[in-house]
Amino acid sequence: MDTYNLKPENMRAPEHLNQEEAKKSLEELDAKIKVLKGRANATTADANHTYHEHIAALEAKRGLIAQKLEGSNHTTTDSTWQEIKNGLEDLSDSIKKLF
Repeated sequence: MDTYNLKPENMRAPEHLNQEEAKKSLEELDAKIKVLKGRANATTADANHTYHEHIAALEAKRGLIAQKLEGSNHTTTDSTWQEIKNGLEDLSDSIKKLF
C-alpha cells in the first residue's frame, strides 16, 4: 500500500497531460478503482483497510482530470470557431475591397 496519505482533498490533476494522455489516465484510474472496489467487497466487514479512502481519493483525482479534459475540449472548440469566424470576416473584407 502507498505510504502517503490518500485523501480526496489532497488529490490534484497533473498539469502536463495532453488530451490523449488525459484519456489514458482516466481509463487507468477507472481500472484501479474497479480493482479496489473488488478488494473492498472481498474483505471482511471488520478488516482494517483503507480501500474506501483510496477509492475516494482516486475518484477525486479522476474527476479533476475529467474536468481538465472537458475544459480543454471547450477551449479547442471555442478557438476553432473563433478562427473560422475571423477567417470569414477577413474573406468578407477582401471581397468588399475588390468591389
